Amino acid sequence: MPRVMRKHQKYYMFIFILLLAVGVSAQCPMCRAAAETNLSLGGTEGKGLNKGILYMLSLPYLLIATIGFLWWKNKKKESIAIEA
Repeated sequence: MPRVMRKHQKYYMFIFILLLAVGVSAQCPMCRAAAETNLSLGGTEGKGLNKGILYMLSLPYLLIATIGFLWWKNKKKESIAIEA
C-alpha cells in the first residue's frame, strides 16, 4: 500500500468510526427504561441522559489522546535536539 494511502487511511477510519457512533445508545436497560418512562409522562430529564453518558465516556479517551500527543511532541523535540 502506498505511503500516502496509509496516512489517509487513518483519517478515513476515524471519520467512519465517528459516523457509526452517532446512533450509539449508551444507556443500560434500566436507565433506558427510566428515561423512556419519564419522556412518556411528559418529563424532560430523559432527553439529555444519553448525551451525558456519551460525554462522560469520551473524557477518558480525550485525556489519553492529549497525553499521547504531548508525549509524541516531546519525543519529536528530543530527536531534533539529538540530531543537531
